[in-house]
Amino acid sequence: MSALEQMYQQVILDHAKHPHGRGLVDVAAGHLGGESHQVNPTCGDEITLRVDVDGRSVSGVSWEGQGCSISQASASVMTELVTGRDLDEVARLDAVFHDLMGSRGKGLGDDDAEDALGDATAFTGVSQYPARIKCALLGWAALKDSLARSGALAH
Repeated sequence: MSALEQMYQQVILDHAKHPHGRGLVDVAAGHLGGESHQVNPTCGDEITLRVDVDGRSVSGVSWEGQGCSISQASASVMTELVTGRDLDEVARLDAVFHDLMGSRGKGLGDDDAEDALGDATAFTGVSQYPARIKCALLGWAALKDSLARSGALAH
């Protein structure tokens, strides 16, 4: 295992052990909110995610879930990555992460895109295993659905 792969593995383990955003939080007064429950039927991972949107910005993401370290760490990394971001930027990050998951372990070959993903690039190795890709995308699916349910995307 290369030093980079070891570092990526450590990032995933750290986020799985100390997840960001765990614990559902009420949406702030005057903000739009949406909630989504997603299940990966292949392995039983599940997540309930709540998003808090202030105008055109994601002001908070909170979630509860259970499952493998990949699904839990991915939700944690995603929470950290999208909180405080404009909705258009969140959509771009979602697309870039989906591209990464389709890279079959090769990465994106685009330094700017990988820099934008930050710790989420740690999931490059996961993209080599089709059964694990759904684990990494579970939180992202819940985020996208929560944003749709919040009504924020219609504005």
